[in-house]
Amino acid sequence: MASTVQVSPRTAAIPVHAAWGAAAGLIGGIGMGIWMSVSTPMPDTAMITMVAGLLGSTNALAGWLIHLSIALFAGITFGALLGQFAQRLAPAVVLGLVYGAAWWFIGALWIMPANMGMPVFGWNDVTSSSLGAHLVFGLLAGGAFAAIAQMGGNRTSRSGG
Repeated sequence: MASTVQVSPRTAAIPVHAAWGAAAGLIGGIGMGIWMSVSTPMPDTAMITMVAGLLGSTNALAGWLIHLSIALFAGITFGALLGQFAQRLAPAVVLGLVYGAAWWFIGALWIMPANMGMPVFGWNDVTSSSLGAHLVFGLLAGGAFAAIAQMGGNRTSRSGG
């Protein structure tokens, strides 16, 4: 016995938005990674090598790989959760900035320091530079998502068309 499942156009668009978010997350991640590669809030320590510390390394390449993996996940999640609202540039950039700030709060202020045995929710040169990096991620990821959506012809817009 065969059964038919009907899916709303909004739900059907989630995989497309997730794919667009993956690309946007990598674009935002590259911009953020550049920021973290040149930012040294601690003497002689680039932020990207601090990311490598999540796996017990100080290697910048390891930091980039970890960082881009996280950016890919964050982009997919952005697309899946917010893609229907981020198809035009202005809302996408605003959502991206808020999303980047949320990742900063959860990731840089809580998860990363907790995993590295450092105090959580602290404000210092590292966390302030990290906020700038996360805002760069959000700005670029949001803008890239809107551009990709426009190139995709808004086939999955909220109107379902």
